[in-house]
Amino acid sequence: MRDIVVSFDLDFTLIDNTTGILNAFRYAFETYNLLEVHPKKLISTIGMPLHHAFQKFTAFDPNKLIKAFRDFYSRKGIYQVELYPAVPKLLSELKTHNLTLGVVTSKKKELAEKLLDHLTIKDYFEFVIGETDKIKNKTDPEVKSFFLKNYPKYNYIIVGDNVSDKNLAMMLRSPFIGLLSGTSSKSDLKKDSKIPILILKDISKLTVTQIKELVDKT
Repeated sequence: MRDIVVSFDLDFTLIDNTTGILNAFRYAFETYNLLEVHPKKLISTIGMPLHHAFQKFTAFDPNKLIKAFRDFYSRKGIYQVELYPAVPKLLSELKTHNLTLGVVTSKKKELAEKLLDHLTIKDYFEFVIGETDKIKNKTDPEVKSFFLKNYPKYNYIIVGDNVSDKNLAMMLRSPFIGLLSGTSSKSDLKKDSKIPILILKDISKLTVTQIKELVDKT
């Protein structure tokens, strides 16, 4: 078997950053005296690019709102986060089995790295891919180029809770492990997919054996 790269999403996959994200949204709306949006509607946008999220709720300039959001988030929201209890043990076990671990997130790359460092799990990961001047979302061609250039002879497997994570797996033609700990349903995570898929309740149910068995199906 070829070596394996396991790529994780962040929000609702490894962490619960709901409080920090909601507070950052509130700060952005309050900064420009905009009507507050119900938390359930805001939560449904977690995992998508901020431009798309803000455009669902207002016609106000999303760039200004994003700047306010990130101002609050980088100062306070990033620390209003919980690491799912099963994560440290799982990451340690995966590394023990010589799997290469990485993160692909919709967050800004520098914020994602700062968050992982704060949670003391950054050293488990060989790479962190997030929004930059060149990369705007998880299915950006630059993301695919990164995988093919740096891990050309590896099997990939994507773990996440969002349809965008499934789309990343489809772009890489890799297996996908979908988690129901986020806002996407089982049907959303399996819809229109031609790749091997495993759906789990949350990250605590994931094992090394499941990863290897799913990779064997490719």
